[in-house]
Amino acid sequence: MELLRPTVDFVFKRIFGTEENKDVLVDFLNAVFESAGQPQVSTVEILNPFIDKNALYDKMSILDVRARTESGTFINVEIQLWNRRDIEKRTLYYWAKMYSGQLQEGENYRKLNKTVTINVLDFDYIQNDRYHNIFHLREDISDIVLSDNLEIHVVELRKLKEQSVGMERRLVGWMLFLSARTKERLEELAVKEPAIKKAVTTLEFLSQDEEARRLYEERQRALHDYVSDIEGAREEGMEKGMEKGREEEKKYVAKQMLDDQIPVVAISKYTGLSIEDIEKLRGEIQ
Repeated sequence: MELLRPTVDFVFKRIFGTEENKDVLVDFLNAVFESAGQPQVSTVEILNPFIDKNALYDKMSILDVRARTESGTFINVEIQLWNRRDIEKRTLYYWAKMYSGQLQEGENYRKLNKTVTINVLDFDYIQNDRYHNIFHLREDISDIVLSDNLEIHVVELRKLKEQSVGMERRLVGWMLFLSARTKERLEELAVKEPAIKKAVTTLEFLSQDEEARRLYEERQRALHDYVSDIEGAREEGMEKGMEKGREEEKKYVAKQMLDDQIPVVAISKYTGLSIEDIEKLRGEIQ
């Protein structure tokens, strides 16, 4: 039986965003914070992934995994398979919705807690070789932190180099789990870490569940359709660009022929341009 891919958002949510797998989420979060040299968390509260609209025409946000730590820090974990060219704006929008959503009308701003976004990407995005990058609000020259309430982690699966595989860092193990393509590789990872073993068990259970597989296949079709639409639009754009280039070339040749006093009928025959278009060109060069 073929295992489902844990990077598909539906599967990712079932592994990391359910009450029964809260310990799996805690281990993953601590792997990220350990990699960043930050304090560990002991427990989290799984929150509703829907961030309700504040107004009739406001955009509703649906987060992959949303949680709150024992210290009150809000965390959003997002998995992204394709580069939609909007991830920085999308990330800030989701972060802002989660941050501002902490307050009820009339409450004091001092009640706002630190809000952390963790983006797990299955494509290269940040222009460096590091697979884990962390962003804060800092002053450009002095590097003084304005506030630690904003924190964004970007974990890029495809940047995990061979030399990183043997590193004793939990984040590497989780990245290998998310990137694994064979059951044998997953079983190998499960031997080393209890939390990963539970994640693999969840993945195997989901892979045998008919309803889960149906939803997974629907999501896969949607992703493939998205990629096909992008490729189709790109090819159409290239074709339009080539066609525009051919038209410009024809106009250039026609202008040269007009300069050489070649009859308009002959220019139309050899360039394919209409006599009307050629007369317009004549007006441009006079």
